Amino acid sequence: MMESDRLVSIIVPVYNAADYIEQTIAMVRAQTFKDWELILVDDGSADESRAKIEGALASLEDESPGGKIRLVTKEKNEGVARARNTGIDAARGRYIAFLDADDVWKMDKLEKELAFMREKQAAFVFTAYEFGDENARGTGRVVHVPPQLTYEKALSRTVIFTSTVLLDTRRTGRELIRMPEIKSEDTAAWWRILKSGFTAYGLDQVLTIYRRPARSLSSNKLKAVRRIWNLYRRQEGLCLCKSIYNLIFWAVRATLRRI
Repeated sequence: MMESDRLVSIIVPVYNAADYIEQTIAMVRAQTFKDWELILVDDGSADESRAKIEGALASLEDESPGGKIRLVTKEKNEGVARARNTGIDAARGRYIAFLDADDVWKMDKLEKELAFMREKQAAFVFTAYEFGDENARGTGRVVHVPPQLTYEKALSRTVIFTSTVLLDTRRTGRELIRMPEIKSEDTAAWWRILKSGFTAYGLDQVLTIYRRPARSLSSNKLKAVRRIWNLYRRQEGLCLCKSIYNLIFWAVRATLRRI
């Protein structure tokens, strides 16, 4: 597969995202940076996601399957890690951007982030983001990001939000950015990239809205603690003391992001 030197491959895992996917396609098409391809990986959706994507593509004669916008289908649900990895395998661009189907990018997200990446001569960049309600309206709660993030610093702050990430595969290679098939697969992938010696650079501008529908916050918090603890102990092999140390600082920062 020939790799385009300017092309940004946008990978969107789709699972029962019929309520959002048409908006996602329109949002990407509205980006001010135009050298992109959109890879929609339908992960065995049980709703109308696939039909809506096919309908959208049929209405775009110049962006048909195999062209600027492509649909990759899976007959059964295999999970978000495999869906993203399928997208990585299908990508033709030098740059990889991840976008979840229910999140929202500002129109100049790619343009600004790519310029920032080139300015820093970085392999891995991410941005600030704002929490949104179920309609993706900003709530005013903004997660600011540090200028740089190394592996050791990243262990105690899960501030890298997947829909803000941009990677240069010319520098990282593709194998390194593939996501492991575990819970919190995205965080584990970022840690692996950083652990290999790369530094992530943060652009402290809000270019993404993180849609958060109403749900059981207490249940999610408990699950999040369990996931991060398992990452420390099983995935990273941290000792008990270092795991506790990082968990305390992670919990403090996670709480501050949500108030």
